[in-house]
Amino acid sequence: MIKLRIISACSNPGTTAARAVLKVLLRERHIQTPSAFNREYDRHAIKVDSTLVGCGPKKAQFYRWLSGEIAGLPYPHHCRVLQSMFPDRSVDELFRPYDGAVAGISAKHHRSEVLPAPGQPVHRTADVESVFASRIAFARDMPPQQLFGSATTIDMVGISLNMLCQQHSDREIVRLIESGTTMRCLFLAPGGEEISRREAEEGQVPGTLSSLTALNIRALQRIRDNTRPTEAGSLHIRVYDETARFNIVIVDSSLCVVQPYLPAARGLESPTFVARKAEAAGIFDTFASVFEDIWARGKDHGS
Repeated sequence: MIKLRIISACSNPGTTAARAVLKVLLRERHIQTPSAFNREYDRHAIKVDSTLVGCGPKKAQFYRWLSGEIAGLPYPHHCRVLQSMFPDRSVDELFRPYDGAVAGISAKHHRSEVLPAPGQPVHRTADVESVFASRIAFARDMPPQQLFGSATTIDMVGISLNMLCQQHSDREIVRLIESGTTMRCLFLAPGGEEISRREAEEGQVPGTLSSLTALNIRALQRIRDNTRPTEAGSLHIRVYDETARFNIVIVDSSLCVVQPYLPAARGLESPTFVARKAEAAGIFDTFASVFEDIWARGKDHGS
């Protein structure tokens, strides 16, 4: 009877013994899903050896990594990329069981929540580096050509995604894809209920946003269908039918642009916040997770 209890406890995936240090580190960076991890993997693979882009672990292999259920270390090319992703740790350490006492993991975030000592500055802006009064002011300071110019990944969710579709030429989008950029574009469904509600909220003539969104989707579909495939570059289009709360743009998994949708106001009037990924969890991580959640619920459009 005692033996049975021991086996049950050891096989429970929720125990700390069933977690590798890698899993804890990825959770703190909010990239603990296979898709999020592999995008970060590819970002570092480009720096290490461009031929390794797309060579990240498959889903089953990835979860074996997180549980520590591997014999020895991953293949050398994985180790090279992991070393780039976690330069302050050895690959061997990443796959050790997490016992709750590994220096520098959760303690970093706990320290950030402690009030500063008297006389020390209080950092109230987290990882937000810029705030603009409107989208127009943001576009003047950070035009799309500058924002997307050398990007390797671009993730977007909103209504019509005009920042890409209306402010970026077809030729520039093709150049990005053919040079290896991966784009994920998530539109509010042009035939859905939520876009009709948003039109009414803005006081638009019925069909205004629907027509613009459908036009932008068709433009990207045409580009995708006519662009020669490359090893790394790709364009993915999905739609969702949920309340549109934010327009979110994430570039290279490191820079995040957030624009809320205000009641009874057009998108151009929305304030814009720019956050850059920092060591401690912040605004970037919050909205990166929002994007991933909506993307996972979205439906492929005309793939």
